[in-house]
Amino acid sequence: MELLVFICALSLAYFLFMIWKWVDAERNGVCYILDYQCHKPTDDRMLDTESCGEIVKRSKNLGLHEYKFLLKAIVSSGIGEQTYAPRIMFSGKHDNPTLLDGISEMDEVFEDSIGKLLCRSGITPMEIDVLVINVSMLSTVPSLAARIINRYKMRDDIKVYNLTAMGCSASLISVDIVRNLFQSYRNLFALVVTSESLGPNWYSGNERSMILSNCLFRSGGCAILLTNKRAMKQRAMFKLKCLVRTHHGARDESYNCCMQKEDDQGKLGFYLGKSLPKAASRALVHNLREISPKILPARELLRFMFMLIVQKMNRSSSNIKSTGGTKGAVNFKTCVDHFCLHTGGKAVIDGIGMSLNLSEYDLEPARMTLHRFGNTSASSLWYVLGYMEAKKRLKRGDNVLMLSFGAGFKCNSCMWEVMKDLRDGNVWKDCIDGYPPESLANPFMEKYSWINQENDPSTFKFPVQ
Repeated sequence: MELLVFICALSLAYFLFMIWKWVDAERNGVCYILDYQCHKPTDDRMLDTESCGEIVKRSKNLGLHEYKFLLKAIVSSGIGEQTYAPRIMFSGKHDNPTLLDGISEMDEVFEDSIGKLLCRSGITPMEIDVLVINVSMLSTVPSLAARIINRYKMRDDIKVYNLTAMGCSASLISVDIVRNLFQSYRNLFALVVTSESLGPNWYSGNERSMILSNCLFRSGGCAILLTNKRAMKQRAMFKLKCLVRTHHGARDESYNCCMQKEDDQGKLGFYLGKSLPKAASRALVHNLREISPKILPARELLRFMFMLIVQKMNRSSSNIKSTGGTKGAVNFKTCVDHFCLHTGGKAVIDGIGMSLNLSEYDLEPARMTLHRFGNTSASSLWYVLGYMEAKKRLKRGDNVLMLSFGAGFKCNSCMWEVMKDLRDGNVWKDCIDGYPPESLANPFMEKYSWINQENDPSTFKFPVQ
């Protein structure tokens, strides 16, 4: 009898311990965004039609066919005339960049984004417990993270993570690192810095699959301040609800579709293969399959399961293929109020919109960010978020789904809950009144359409202006 009482008491104690452990994890596993600051380069780095044309004409390896390809790519890219390029592009040094050029480019991002963020938040550099930085295509010794620590004189015991080669989805990987640390340590402040080094990575060859990256990527960056301090809840802008990472690097097709490599002439560039859309679609489906049960209400999951059963029954009883492909699709709008999509290009935004059955209102923030700032790699998501804030779309209790892609091939997503009505606008506040514009068409075709009338590559030359 005593043994039975002991076993029951032990079982009860274990049950209560597990409940306490779960409650404690829930209490201390929170992840808040206190503030974020996107980088806005100076106007002298703005890449309008004229300056873009001058940069392209400097390349000695391009012929008539390459110019026609570039014109078509730029016109259909969805990018406008107010994006920004590194200073090295305007000085004409991009064919022979130095390490200092890349470091100087990053210093501008750090000075603007980190400096403004810390000043506005009132958090001092000495209060930062965790620093995570991701810049995919620039690795220095000492690291860029060490450069930030030296610049802002941060603590000796700061936990540091310096990520490289993680691609356009790296900012969510950085947030995931912070989230995992928050589950183990209490009352921390974390600083995430995300950017990309473009100047030293300009492709000067004539391989079309590598020229394309020159058309899409633009200068940008963002600093994000996070905490797991419960006392800071009232100041928080967002709360992380869940985060899912998908990596298809084990598949050769996915691994090879998007990578930095040398062309046949030994010129280094960023290769975008024809299998990229297929790899992105596969990774997206996999990622959504993982995150759906975590965010969708039970009624939507049940509806989706019921529709799948009905469709299978219809197909089994008829030889006619089902044409209602989207009717059985998951409706993410049952749990998501705003969609923060990576600005990988017009085709990427269109593809995600079709996959998730999104409206033009849902896609507007991504389209406008692509038009105004271009593809700023891993920092793109935060410019999109800033657009929503500037348009006063973000209300307390709203859910924001972030979705990004990156080389590897990776697809990462997360859900944020808006903690208070937001209306500051971040980097958009000085220009938001002009968006969306009446037309997203850029003037490149109007200025350079004469290239399409040329037929002889051997005699083709740009006219002297």
